Parts: sequence; structure tokens; C-alpha cells
Amino acid sequence: MRVIGLDSATQVASVAVVEDDKLLAELTFNMKKNHSERLMPMLALMLEEINLTLDDITGFAVAVGPGSFTGLRIGLATMKSLAYVKDKPILAVPTLDGLAANLEGCQGIICPILNARRNEVYTALYRWTGNGHRRLTKYMATGLATLAKIIANEGGEVTFLGDGVPVYREALEDLIPQARFATSGNSICRAAHIARLGLDMLKEGQVSDYFSLEPLYIRESEAEVKWREKQQNGQSI
Repeated sequence: MRVIGLDSATQVASVAVVEDDKLLAELTFNMKKNHSERLMPMLALMLEEINLTLDDITGFAVAVGPGSFTGLRIGLATMKSLAYVKDKPILAVPTLDGLAANLEGCQGIICPILNARRNEVYTALYRWTGNGHRRLTKYMATGLATLAKIIANEGGEVTFLGDGVPVYREALEDLIPQARFATSGNSICRAAHIARLGLDMLKEGQVSDYFSLEPLYIRESEAEVKWREKQQNGQSI
């Protein structure tokens, strides 16, 4: 089985193809650019280089969030369209699961954090089990002080990774003395992990519906919050 993976949840644009246990190709850019202009050319180039077409693909895996509201919508729309046109399964992989997979074999707590702004991060806690990662908490948007308490309750060392690290590293070091941090190369979202996790889901029959699949936002966007506040203010007048 061959699965394409796509991750556009952050400023990173990443596409990959896995075939069973083998990574055939991965193309990743870690720089700000419009995902809507980049993703399809990246997919086309990658498939051309490995002499495959979309007809050779068994399933389409996509990072569904949390992350950038715009990036998630673009990535999901791209993969839903391709999967629907080719009548192939679409596989919804949480962004944080894919990010945690960067630290396969890591001891202690693994804590991917994505910058959610408003002094919060998108996060969940994981432990490596030897056969994969076990998620210890729900997916959440939370402040650092609350996150530190959750980690303290779990006990032991913790390793952080993700685009929230450069923003909040000093604060995390103050709050969590035992904190460790992944290298920058192991701290970005990678489509290879989305594809591999998607392949596992495909084998287990965990296929999503083209029409009902939505991004995993966790919380409202700033635009939605402002709209709701305006509605509430208008109702109170």
C-alpha cells in the first residue's frame, strides 16, 4: 500500500509518500509562503521524481489540526479533493500525533507544542511505548502555567518540540526545570509521519468521510471570537 501524507498545519509545507514500511519520498519547506500556491506543485514534483501517479496511491493522509486555521483548510481541501476525484480513502491524522512521532524512542514525556497565540499553545502529552506513542492527555489549547501543572502530575523528564518552543522556551525553562528541548531539525512537522500514521489507520479501517471531515481546531479563531462578541453585544443593546 502507498499513502501520500500532507502537513500544512504550520508555516511548514510538507508532502511525502510511504510504501508499507518504506519512505519513498518527502519534500519539506520550512518558510513562510502561501500553501495554496505551493502544495500542488510540490505533490506533482515529488510524484514525478519517483515515477508514480495519483492512480498508484492507495490512500491520502492529511494533518487535520490543531494548527493554523488557514493552513489546515488549504491542506484539507487539497487532500479531500484528490481523494474524492480518485475515489481513494482519506485519513485524518492529528497534527500533534505526527509531531510527537519525530521523537520515536525518546524517554520520558514527549510534549509537542504549537504556538496558539494569546499566550497559549496547542499541545498533548505522549510517551513512547516501544511500538508507538501513547497519548496521555486530550488535545488542548492551554497556557504554560497550566501545562506545567499537568506535566508535574505525570512526573519525570519532559522533551518539548514544535514551533512553540522558540517563542516560549525561556518561560518553559523557568516553569519546568527538568525541561529538555528537541533539536530544530526534529522540531518541525513532517509529512512522512502523517503518511505513516495514515497508513496504520488505513490498515485498521479508520477511514474518514470526504464530506463530513473537518479540521481539528480545538478552539475558535480570532475572527469567530470577535464575531460572537459582536453578536452578544448587539443582543444586549
